[in-house]
Amino acid sequence: MKQEARFGVAFLRRHGLRLLLVFAGLLLPLWAFAELADEIHEQDTIPFDEPILQFAHSLAREGFDRFFVAISKVGYLYGVVPFDIAFVLALSLLRRFREATYAAIALGGSALLNIAAKQAFARDRPSLWESIAPEHNYSFPSGHAMGSATLACVLTLLVWRTRWRWPVALLMAAFVLLVGLSRVYLGVHYPSDILAGWAVATAWAVAVYLLAFRGGVGPWRRTQSAS
Repeated sequence: MKQEARFGVAFLRRHGLRLLLVFAGLLLPLWAFAELADEIHEQDTIPFDEPILQFAHSLAREGFDRFFVAISKVGYLYGVVPFDIAFVLALSLLRRFREATYAAIALGGSALLNIAAKQAFARDRPSLWESIAPEHNYSFPSGHAMGSATLACVLTLLVWRTRWRWPVALLMAAFVLLVGLSRVYLGVHYPSDILAGWAVATAWAVAVYLLAFRGGVGPWRRTQSAS
C-alpha cells in the first residue's frame, strides 16, 4: 500500500498539472460546447439568450456604442488577426520554432474551425433590433469569441511557467470578456454563441498544446530549436 501510495503521489507530482489541463481545459469545454451545439442543432431556444440580449440593449448609450464598436474591431480583424500573424512571425525570427508552430496551428486552426462550424450549424444572427454594426454571415459560434479566446489561451499557456503568467492571464481574460460583451451589446451574437466560441477555442488551444509540448518538453526549452 505504501509503495502504491508513493507511486500515486509521484505520478500526480509529475503529471498533475497536465491532468488538470486535460480536464479543465479540454474535457469541460468540449462538454459545454456539445451541450450548446445540441440545443442549436435541435433548433431549441436557449432560455438565457434573449433576456441577456434585451438587458444589453437597455444599456445602449452613445458612449457605450463607440466603445463597444472599437472593442469589436480590435477583437478580431483590426487587432487579433494582425497580432496573431506578427506573433507567429516574431517567434519564427527568434528561432522558437516549436512555439511558433504551436501558435500558428492553434490560431490558424481556430479560424478554420469557426468557418466550418458556422456553415455546419447555419444559425441566423439575432434580429431583436437593428445593429449599429451589422454582420451578415452565420452566428454560431462567435468568430470574435473564438479568435480572442484562442489567442488568450495560446499566450497564457506559453508563459505559464514564467513570471508573466498572471499578468498575461488576467489581461487576456479581461480582453476576451470585453470582446464577448461587445458582440452581445451590438446585438450581432447570442450569448450562447459567445460561450460556444470560448469553449471550443479553449479545447482546441489546449489540445494542440498537449500535442506540441508532449513528453515533458515545455515552452522556451533551449533544446526545442533542434527538434
